[in-house]
Amino acid sequence: MVAEPIWSEPLPAEQVREFLRRAVRAGETPRALGYRMPAEWSPHRATWLSWPHKEQSWPGLFRGIPELWAELVKALIAAGEHVFILAGGDSVFSEAKALVGDLPQCQLYPIPTDDAWIRDSGPIFLSHPDPQMPPALVDWRFNAWGGKYPPYDQDDAIPFHIARLTGRRRFEVPIVLEGGAVDVNGLGTGIVARGCLLAPSRNPGLTEDDLAAFLREYLAIDHIIWVEGMLEGDDTDGHVDQLARFVNPRTVVVAAEEDSSDPNYEVLQNLKEMLSSACDQEGRPLELVPLPMPRPIFIQGQRVPASYVNFYIANRAVILPAFDDPADRLAAETLARLFPEREVVPLPARQLVWGLGAFHCITQQEPV
Repeated sequence: MVAEPIWSEPLPAEQVREFLRRAVRAGETPRALGYRMPAEWSPHRATWLSWPHKEQSWPGLFRGIPELWAELVKALIAAGEHVFILAGGDSVFSEAKALVGDLPQCQLYPIPTDDAWIRDSGPIFLSHPDPQMPPALVDWRFNAWGGKYPPYDQDDAIPFHIARLTGRRRFEVPIVLEGGAVDVNGLGTGIVARGCLLAPSRNPGLTEDDLAAFLREYLAIDHIIWVEGMLEGDDTDGHVDQLARFVNPRTVVVAAEEDSSDPNYEVLQNLKEMLSSACDQEGRPLELVPLPMPRPIFIQGQRVPASYVNFYIANRAVILPAFDDPADRLAAETLARLFPEREVVPLPARQLVWGLGAFHCITQQEPV
């Protein structure tokens, strides 16, 4: 039986450190037991989604969002994915059932959620080289990007429900971490958003060393590349899945802005410099590949954080956000070169990004 969540409020920093010390001494961390966070291109058992229902996430433009989810589900199934969807509440479940309930390889679960950004609210799934070991996941605390969008208690409980549904062992951790704040190559190196993890609104009193220790013990990230900066309009304090992503163990695509008058130009130049001096877990320099930025998109007078880096790697495809922009084609061609065995599938994202995220933000992969 999966135990109920045990933390509803942040623990004092010293209690968090003591929690980790005890887990390490007991040999009960994922790292000690041989688990790791696999790269996104590793084979998936399924992709998890939360069905959209919070109209305030797309103020004035929610109409059509559920249909976009249905389009994504169809693309994922065509790409060899099983799709599991959290759709709690009668009206939410009924809508999801009407749009995707009859699709093969799609399963709906009546689990309530506060919002649709399961990359951040959901668990991080782990893999193990020994198939006899039970599958596992990490249940981080979630507080809606530093308390920006309450309520979030139902979203914070998502990993608990998924562990119960899947039978995965659940490693519950008393720190806040959103899935969009970390990207890994599956071999021990991770790109991590310093501003997110160290924000006082997320992990007050904890240091970079404290958080590095949790990443090492719970995701098996031995080598951390800390990055900073965020796009105009971003509300996450700088998630890496808008900025830079591994596409193979040594290659990273990096968002690139060519217009020096654009506010994102300096941010992305600094990001490139950070990554240019970085290396992988064996000390080898990374290969950086620029991924263009679309032209600025404003909705209701607000600039949104549109980025092609927010793609999702499915089993046989790469789901690319398309912004009806001339750079759509170059972004697709770049990813096609980097993923020759996967089809690049552009899906419309101008309306989606009004929610301040795209396809990576609304998906979470479960490895085999």
